[in-house]
Amino acid sequence: MRDAEIYRSQGFGQALAIEPPLGLLLVDFVNGFADPALFGGGNIPDALARSRRLLDLARTRRWPVAHSRIVYADDGSDANLFARKVPSLLQLTEHAACSAICDDVAPAPGELIVRKTLPSAFAGTGLAAWLTERGVKTLVIAGTTTSGCVRASVVDAMSHGFVPVILSDCVGDRSLVSHEQSLFELGQKYGMVCNLETLGLALERYSLP
Repeated sequence: MRDAEIYRSQGFGQALAIEPPLGLLLVDFVNGFADPALFGGGNIPDALARSRRLLDLARTRRWPVAHSRIVYADDGSDANLFARKVPSLLQLTEHAACSAICDDVAPAPGELIVRKTLPSAFAGTGLAAWLTERGVKTLVIAGTTTSGCVRASVVDAMSHGFVPVILSDCVGDRSLVSHEQSLFELGQKYGMVCNLETLGLALERYSLP
C-alpha cells in the first residue's frame, strides 16, 4: 500500500475547518536561515518571498501576528540540548546580524517577537497565552524549517488547541525531501496543509475575517 492509503485506512488525515479568529505565526525567518552559507538553502528563499504577501494579507485583515527567532545569550549560558546537537546555533545571539528577522518580513508595531532557544515557538515562551488573549482559534503558520522548528511549532499549536494551517508554499527547508515528507505528515496528523492562494480563496468564500 502507498503511504497515503495506509494513513487513510488507519483514520488519519481527517479534515479540519478554519475557525475564526485567525492569527499568523512566522517561524524563524531570520537572516541566518535565509543564508545558504549558514542555515539556509533549498526552497527557503521562495517561502520567504511568498510570506511577504502572506504578511500583507494578515495585516490587512488585522490578525494578531507573531514572529519567532532563536536567541541565545552572548556567553552561551542558556545553551541546552538543542544547542548541543547543533552548536552553530549559539551564534544566534540578540544583536548578531544572522539572528535578526529578515527585512522582507520585519515586525510592525504591535506584533509579537518570540525569542526562543528550542525548536517550538511555544516551548518556554508566552506565545500560547498571547494568542489566547487575542481570541485566536486558527493559527496560520509559515517559516523555516519545515522539518524542524515549523514542525515543532505546528505540533505544539495543535497541543494548545489552535487549529494549525500550514502554508505549503510559505514554509521552507534546506532539504526538499524533508520538506515534502514533513508536509505530508503534518497534514495527516496535526493540521491543515494548503497553499497561500487556497487560503485566500477560502477566506473570501466563507467571508472569514
